Amino acid sequence: MRYLQLEKGESIDKNEIIGIFDIESASISLATKELFKRKEEEHGVVSVSNDLPKSFILCDGEYTDTVYISGISVDSIKKRLNNEIKPLWIKNI
Repeated sequence: MRYLQLEKGESIDKNEIIGIFDIESASISLATKELFKRKEEEHGVVSVSNDLPKSFILCDGEYTDTVYISGISVDSIKKRLNNEIKPLWIKNI
């Protein structure tokens, strides 16, 4: 699978993911606060959850970078990224 499925039917191209961060620990940093401020001014912050935010995903898209705020924990996102369905066999045509 090429896309990471998030809440609200949102999906992210895995090739665009720069980093996945715990929102509570990362938001302490001045650099993270400045990033959020700049991205909010550029309308580059997308909330994909109705739950309390647990993580954010920084992506570098074709035209702009985007911050996705998610109610899914970093560990759960990592599991989703690592649990791709792999075929049991490949049939030659």
